[in-house]
Amino acid sequence: MNNSTPTANGNDNKKFKGDRPPCSPSRVLHLRKIPSDVTEAEVISLGLPFGKVTNLLMLKGKSQAFLEMASEEAAVTMVNYYTPVTPHLRSQPVFIQYSNHRELKTDNLPNQARAQAALQAVSAVQSGSLALPGAPTNEGTILPGQSPVLRIIIENLFYPVTLEVLHQIFSKFGTVLKIITFTKNNQFQALLQYADPVNAHYAKMALDGQNIYNACCTLRIDFSKLTSLNVKYNNDKSRDFTRLDLPTGDGQPSLEPPMAAAFGAPGIISSPYAGAAGFAPAIGFHQATVPAVPGALGPLTITSSAVTGRMAIPGAGGLPGNSVLLVTNLNPDLITPHGLFILFGVYGDVHRVKIMFNKKENALVQMADANQAQLAMNHLSGQRLYGKVLRATLSKHQAVQLPREGQEDQGLTKDFSNSPLHRFKKPGSKNFQNIFPPSATLHLSNIPPSVTVDDLKNLFTEAGCSVKAFKFFQKDRKMALIQLGSVEEAIQALIELHNHDLGENHHLRVSFSKSTI
Repeated sequence: MNNSTPTANGNDNKKFKGDRPPCSPSRVLHLRKIPSDVTEAEVISLGLPFGKVTNLLMLKGKSQAFLEMASEEAAVTMVNYYTPVTPHLRSQPVFIQYSNHRELKTDNLPNQARAQAALQAVSAVQSGSLALPGAPTNEGTILPGQSPVLRIIIENLFYPVTLEVLHQIFSKFGTVLKIITFTKNNQFQALLQYADPVNAHYAKMALDGQNIYNACCTLRIDFSKLTSLNVKYNNDKSRDFTRLDLPTGDGQPSLEPPMAAAFGAPGIISSPYAGAAGFAPAIGFHQATVPAVPGALGPLTITSSAVTGRMAIPGAGGLPGNSVLLVTNLNPDLITPHGLFILFGVYGDVHRVKIMFNKKENALVQMADANQAQLAMNHLSGQRLYGKVLRATLSKHQAVQLPREGQEDQGLTKDFSNSPLHRFKKPGSKNFQNIFPPSATLHLSNIPPSVTVDDLKNLFTEAGCSVKAFKFFQKDRKMALIQLGSVEEAIQALIELHNHDLGENHHLRVSFSKSTI
């Protein structure tokens, strides 16, 4: 097979000897250990929450499949999501990794008709031209003015369903901004707000009538009349995921680290059963009483770590309440403590950074708290930086130690706790509401009046970026959007140009944007 543009075909006879070293990201994903009776549609459903699925190759004899996503970004999001939360098909765990192939060529292969039919059916549903079987016809399309808020009622509540459990299930269909839970008419209910009505629409179509756990905790979902939720407190009853600064309110216990650590003890996290088994120690049934079965939410069943509220990664050895991240696979020639401080500072206030003296591909980053560490890990792990795919996990260390007097360190450990560049120091700061995943479009602010479009374009070009588009905000020329050639370029530009001195006592502020130009 020629290595310049590898494409997958049906007679791939590489033998898998254990786990191969991880490949670099690709929009083609390789799935292993697929049960023999699984349908094409079930395999496609694993990819759907993350974006459009453009091709599928099933190798049933080998219990394997290749799934091609429309973009590498969608594939990265999918792999990041399923790394801590192993997906299940027909109650069997399925393993997902990047393929060596960059695209799937299946045109001239036999037995592809079923896969193509399944893909067409799914894309028809996604574009709204076909209703899902069993759904009333008017649900196939999104109605104008439809609310991004869902009202959820949980029937047959035999096991406790927490806010974290709801967040984990519903996050598969898009960014969940806010959740409020309450009991009304003796029923456990929740209001959940997505970033976009489209996400609410797909979540309702996929989840209404499903059981969270085997044969109980049935979801009944409707659109709410509310178009936005107002959350005053972040605790175990309500949460605004865009504002980590909210108080917990009186007498409402929030899952603080000691409590979370008790829930997240290794015996629970490594429980082989998705679903209610994760609650076993808290409410005393045996681990194995509630295995996940078909009809429970297959890949949506909860990993027990969701109970911690901090989504600890099974087997990562980190503590759920920990604020220190281990960052690996860095480019040792280009990375600096200041670069990591600026990048991780997009998702929280970085207190200390240590690049390992003996292994400069690895670093420890200490955030202000566990929530910020979690946010940074979720958004940055799997992103490319200086040509390498960065990995972030919770560290075993509880703090980053500063070197002792006279200890050789080469300037690799830095304390940033008093830096003026922290974005989240002020409680209630607007920055809490503007936290977005890395994107090729950057939001620029604090631009002085004398700086022109060309000045800014040249600044980014000199930093090695290709500028695809640029526009000032109409209402406020202090702000602009700039679109660069790739997400990797944007990450590197943010590191280099955030706080760049534009003159007139103005320092440029750079963030990732959710908009495109």
